[in-house]
Amino acid sequence: MPNIIWTISGIIIFIILISIKQVNQYQKGVKFRLGKYIGLMEPGWRLVWPIFYFYKKIDLRVKAVDVPNQEAITKDNISVSVNAVIYYKVQEANKAVLEVEDFYYAISQLAQTTMRNAVGQVDLDDLLSQRDRVSESIRSIIDKATDPWGIKVLNVELKDITLPEEMKRVIGKQAEAEREKRAIIIKAEGEVMAANNMAKAARILSEAKGALHLRTLQSINDVSSDQSNTIIFAVPLEILRAFEKFGKELPDEDKDKENKDK
Repeated sequence: MPNIIWTISGIIIFIILISIKQVNQYQKGVKFRLGKYIGLMEPGWRLVWPIFYFYKKIDLRVKAVDVPNQEAITKDNISVSVNAVIYYKVQEANKAVLEVEDFYYAISQLAQTTMRNAVGQVDLDDLLSQRDRVSESIRSIIDKATDPWGIKVLNVELKDITLPEEMKRVIGKQAEAEREKRAIIIKAEGEVMAANNMAKAARILSEAKGALHLRTLQSINDVSSDQSNTIIFAVPLEILRAFEKFGKELPDEDKDKENKDK
């Protein structure tokens, strides 16, 4: 008789030991009795009797889903390859178990479809320059779709946007043309400012007697300070024309003398 008691006691202790389940602080347990949901299990040690009871632990920490490269076409018919990462967490463990079979796989598939649709609604320029707006659009759509699953989507980040090689060359040419345009405009503005300053300086020199001669002498002095420079003297055009007239027209006395000699 004592042996039977010890045997029964050992079996009971064994059943109790295997019924003790640990739920960690970052988890919650979803408990079933005979296949029917009966409630949540808080963190700690809990008794789950075998055969009649079943439980499933759900991690409540933030998870990251890496969405693989997706080929999509933008609103202006340009093919791009986009990949992203999604951060989410389970807020209601019972819904994550009861409403969807595999929420991790479901979110990954939903993110891929949503990302392709979101990229197709924007132009390439908006996709490249307004990533935050596109990411927020994707996040709001996924978050709304996963609300019945008890899942909260925290953030969506577009990691990389890959363009075709032809489009990269076109964008490079566009950027180069834009830089050249800005350079020409800046140079033209500088020439306008220099012309205004030169005109102002010319007015000041013309109003003061002897100022132009002093400026000429100063320029000659600046040039002569370096022996490697070539010095050029600018002769007014009027002086050259005066010499030209001397060569073409002789005085009247010289003309009479020539006639007498003949």
